[in-house]
Amino acid sequence: MEMVKLTIDNKQVEIPKGTTIYKAAKQVGIDIPVLCYMDLKDLNIEHKPGGCRICVVEVEGRRNLAPSCSTEVTEGMNVKTHSIRVLNARRTVLELLLSDHPKECLTCAKSGNCDLQNLAIMMGIREIHNEDIAEMSTYRMDTSPAIIRDLNKCIMCRRCETMCNDFQTVGALSAINRGFMSVVAPAFEMDLEDSVCTYCGQCVAVCPTGALTEVDHTRQLIRDLANPNKTVIVQTAPAVRVALGEMFDLPAGTLVTGKLVAALRRLGFKYVFDTDFSADLTIMEEGTELLERLTRHLSGDKTVKLPILTSCCPGWVNFFESQFIDMLEIPSTARSPQQMFGSIAKTYFADKIQVKRQDLVVVSIMPCLAKKYECTRDEFKVDGNPDVDYSISTRELGHLIKQANIDFHSLPDEEFDNPLGESTGAAVIFGATGGVIEAAVRTAYEIFTKKKLEKVDFLELRGMGGIREATLDFDGLPIRIGIAHGLGNARKLLEDIRSGKSNYHAIEIMACPGGCIGGGGQPLHHGNIEILKKRTAAIYREDANKPIRKSHENPYIIKLYEEFLGKPLGEKSHKLLHTHYVDKSKKIIYI
Repeated sequence: MEMVKLTIDNKQVEIPKGTTIYKAAKQVGIDIPVLCYMDLKDLNIEHKPGGCRICVVEVEGRRNLAPSCSTEVTEGMNVKTHSIRVLNARRTVLELLLSDHPKECLTCAKSGNCDLQNLAIMMGIREIHNEDIAEMSTYRMDTSPAIIRDLNKCIMCRRCETMCNDFQTVGALSAINRGFMSVVAPAFEMDLEDSVCTYCGQCVAVCPTGALTEVDHTRQLIRDLANPNKTVIVQTAPAVRVALGEMFDLPAGTLVTGKLVAALRRLGFKYVFDTDFSADLTIMEEGTELLERLTRHLSGDKTVKLPILTSCCPGWVNFFESQFIDMLEIPSTARSPQQMFGSIAKTYFADKIQVKRQDLVVVSIMPCLAKKYECTRDEFKVDGNPDVDYSISTRELGHLIKQANIDFHSLPDEEFDNPLGESTGAAVIFGATGGVIEAAVRTAYEIFTKKKLEKVDFLELRGMGGIREATLDFDGLPIRIGIAHGLGNARKLLEDIRSGKSNYHAIEIMACPGGCIGGGGQPLHHGNIEILKKRTAAIYREDANKPIRKSHENPYIIKLYEEFLGKPLGEKSHKLLHTHYVDKSKKIIYI
């Protein structure tokens, strides 16, 4: 490897050729402020447009200041990162950005967690020169079911564009207009709801300001909890329990299941349930569907659709509904665990507690912003009343617990309520990439072979590789499994299916990096793969400690089928627990 010698702030540095000044400085402990730059190195994403000019440095012999994030080092280079000239330029650039930025920090959703705000504090900005005559660019607000776009706060860093186009390959966002009115938005400035957006929320996760935020449902939740005429119940997803602790300064990967339950009770929920219960239910339906298709395929039925694709992730569902409309019959028709829970809660459970459907409020705590949209889908409503009334993210819950002045650290560990709170280890691993298909295999193996599965840990299905595959032995029958997380990786598998190159029997797909543990509603991980790995490890620890680790052995699931549903893929279960998919390409506006 060719090395380059240079001087940075009077420090002698030897660094590989091709390294940027920013990275070289960082390696010797010199911090250069950045705004548009983003390095999600563990996800192989580096965004370095050099557009904001906050990271400029002085290079001896160069007339103008150089953006350190995109300027490579050269032999003998002499760099000054904090000279008076540099400081003056950074302050001027920042003041110009602030002059075209709303002064709404007190009410902004990103207040306290805004990169622009933090820079202003760090640089001691106390006034903006000529603010009284500075022109402000103004845009209309765009509110979708899951994401709010306030483009008045957009600083054109274009991080969201990189995530949407390069990592997720969705293509919903791009730079539009020219000059002062340039901004990142869907084509022709259409509403996000009318674009190909999947609501995965990865754009929100990387936005440095309040230009992209989730739709906040905590205000509605507080109103419902205060309403004596409403019975408010809650379900919480597996990935929430391994990330919520980060909101309270606990190390990444800390399991807070018991404290989570206790906090939800203190907020005033009548019943605290676990989405893991309906994850077990999902396995009963989706696993049975897999075996039904596989049996037909082995008997020579040429009409059967294989590979079967998992359908738990609404971001992924939105993706294929808008971009792979010729493949709508391939995914499983099983609803997601969130929606199965809502359907059972407003029928089976509502009858048990003798509460009318319209008086029962079902709230979900999810790591995912697409879940907010999923709640609003018409197929998940009865006479206009949704099965799940609304969803709040892990971040929203963390903020709400703090607002309620609940001392999270001192909370005792409490148990979920029954009957919708009992779950198995197979259910909790839904939170990690590969977990859904592993849970399905644990049940499908025993049903298909009629033999007891002694080894329930399928390590070959685990990992952080973007695309993974494994062949499992079902008592002599090889079952080929594919796994992808991140929609860019999903696209590759889907295109193989479309071209006839795929030989898998089943494929699991999750929209977000690492699966639900890296969802768009989780505490920000900033691309640090170690945080995702620690969350994943916590998921598997909870699985290993469960007394029951196969979904079909959950006694409350067995009882639900005996008392109410009948059998998997039966008439009632098909009505309440399955769905259909919609061609959304017709909704996209082309000009």
